[in-house]
Amino acid sequence: MPKEYSRSQRVVEQIRRELAELIRLEVKDPRVGFITLTDVEITPDYAHAKVFFTNMTGEADVPEILQGLRRASGFLRRELGRRIRIHTIPELHFHYDRSVEEGSRLSQLIDEVVKEDEARQHDEAGGGDNTGTDDDARSRG
Repeated sequence: MPKEYSRSQRVVEQIRRELAELIRLEVKDPRVGFITLTDVEITPDYAHAKVFFTNMTGEADVPEILQGLRRASGFLRRELGRRIRIHTIPELHFHYDRSVEEGSRLSQLIDEVVKEDEARQHDEAGGGDNTGTDDDARSRG
């Protein structure tokens, strides 16, 4: 059975899609060219929306990107009003989404631990065999 979405979830998804398209096609500021919108959270009264983004260049460029997004926020809000039929168009608040970087960092840590475990298991398995071989070699010599 398909999952039912509430109206606010549909509005949030539509805002994310429309903003992504507007930023990609309409915003001429080069500071915001290579971002991906990852999530939108909206208040129950639709007055405010937190728009989360990530970028391809890492956290170093975030202050410039935020400046560009804040500068374009009036234009983006006005265009959202033309594209989405809701009573209140939310004020847009942009936030850098660190979850992608955190996920990558955690994945890397997990990979390191797995490699260490595999190496330890290999050493333990190989260490028992080598000890027996060394004892045999000494008694022959």
